[in-house]
Amino acid sequence: MNDTIRTKLKELPTSPGVYIMRDESNTVVYVGKATNLKNRVRSYFNAGAHTQKTMALVDKVVDFDYILVASEVDALVLENTLIKKYKPHYNILLKDDKLYPFLRINLKEDFPQVTVVRRLKADGAKYFGPYMIGITTKEMLDLLHAAFPIRNCTHNLAKLPKNHRPCLNYHIGQCLAPCAGLVSKEEYHEMMKGVIDFLSGNDKRVQDILTAKMLSAAEKEQFEVALSYKHRLETLDKMIRKQVVALPKDFDLDVWGVAYGSVCDVAAVLSVRGGKVVAADKIPVEVGLDDPDSMESFLYRYYAQHSLNAEEVVLGFAAPEGLENALKTLSPKVRVVVPIQGLRKQLVDMAINNAQEYLSRSSAMVTRRENMTVGACEQLARTIGFGGRIHRMECYDISHISGTYKVGSMVVFIDGEKDTSCYRYFNIKTVEGNNDFASMQEVLTRRLERLKEGKDDSFGEVPDLLVIDGGIIQVEYALRAMQKEGYVNTAVIGLAKREETIVLRDGSEIKLPHSSLALQLLQRIRDEAHRFAITHHRARRNKATLESRLKEIKGVGDAMVKALYSEFHSFQAISEASVEELQKVPRLSKKTAQAIYDHFHEGQK
Repeated sequence: MNDTIRTKLKELPTSPGVYIMRDESNTVVYVGKATNLKNRVRSYFNAGAHTQKTMALVDKVVDFDYILVASEVDALVLENTLIKKYKPHYNILLKDDKLYPFLRINLKEDFPQVTVVRRLKADGAKYFGPYMIGITTKEMLDLLHAAFPIRNCTHNLAKLPKNHRPCLNYHIGQCLAPCAGLVSKEEYHEMMKGVIDFLSGNDKRVQDILTAKMLSAAEKEQFEVALSYKHRLETLDKMIRKQVVALPKDFDLDVWGVAYGSVCDVAAVLSVRGGKVVAADKIPVEVGLDDPDSMESFLYRYYAQHSLNAEEVVLGFAAPEGLENALKTLSPKVRVVVPIQGLRKQLVDMAINNAQEYLSRSSAMVTRRENMTVGACEQLARTIGFGGRIHRMECYDISHISGTYKVGSMVVFIDGEKDTSCYRYFNIKTVEGNNDFASMQEVLTRRLERLKEGKDDSFGEVPDLLVIDGGIIQVEYALRAMQKEGYVNTAVIGLAKREETIVLRDGSEIKLPHSSLALQLLQRIRDEAHRFAITHHRARRNKATLESRLKEIKGVGDAMVKALYSEFHSFQAISEASVEELQKVPRLSKKTAQAIYDHFHEGQK
């Protein structure tokens, strides 16, 4: 413990708040919340028994700050915000791309659809899920559309012409064609009750419907159709076998168990919906969950990100004080339960068994992940002579075809792991023709200008290391951009593809063995930048192709294409718009609107 920490510990208040710990390079390594800042922060530095994980954290800390808040719930909310902002290595980082699917039905609509979403909203719609065990949302939608003739199109029915023709689904009996006015709102909603009944756990009706359709198709010697219904019955059987028999079908529970280890802990959750275990997730955690504050923060942040769609959160450990009040800010009716016996206790034991089984495998996984991320960053820093810790890496690539539709990509790795929320792409504006070097200089110049503006969090942090896809010439152009914007001290290296050689700013080269973790890290970030650039290059090229199709229509030029996209936002929306809707576009005449409509509806006349 240094003198700065020793002095600050004496001055800590006893109020609730959030503390922010930093290492010697001033990087945030941990963010925590406390009901009593003085007691909580001092506990890290007091002599006594600490876990291996806590000791590793404390060894890195050279300074800390804190922010006072009014309540423990405010502390949880602020802690969650700061963790998202700083992405500290020693916090439990829940990945943004791990969002499980739900099914959504909006009964406020005249003819509602069943759609797949990954975030719940307080919009009055009904949500079912999450689905991530034994059956996919695609299989679930196939089941629903096989049993119930509900629409799966994306048409805005209110804007369709009166003579709209129903699609193939109507003719094969898989839709009642509300698009053509062939079913009333009342009849359609009556059918949706059956859909909701099924999603709430009542399987028998769907089983009977699919069995009847399978037998009917077999009698008519439509064997491929019969086989498709047989496959859907097998999918339904997967669901039924996940049934928790003794649990009421209208109960929705999330059941948590924890297994504690020396290298990491594992939290496991079983999601029970409509009496079935529909989800099972296991999360290895490198910061100990045996501490009530850490567990409360973990659960709050899990539900803040993944959505809380359960009536009860059932715990296999003592409930942290204040957890229920914190979760009620996300879902007002939720209850936190710690069972002693009965079915909920059996489910808790099941969750704990899942956690323990995963723990036996995850310690080695965590060690390997640590080596490939933070360990690789440390190895790379030593290799290139970087005097500090590489926390944020950025990599850039250029993609085009013969100098057309040029796109630059920026991908970001934090402590050796990709952070997709910070990815950005740039449409090249100032460079003519096939000039990757100048394009790279433009991209970096614009990125650094955004850093000075401070308007976008993705650009708001100075990178520790810039990785350029290419050799010394690409590095030199990157350095010109850095010097122009005044960031001469930021480390810049290139990765030359042919020999996978690291190129330093002075032109010297470093050749690493293929087994090197540092080289593998550079290859991962380079390949990710290349993939991201190609993806957006293709998207830009495809959009240009679609725009050229619009300009084939008499009366439509560049300005009108821009106006159409400004109004409708996509080519599909333009192609589906009625003449009346098209006429809402500024300076679009009725004659041109009719020409656009005819262009896309010629085959329907």
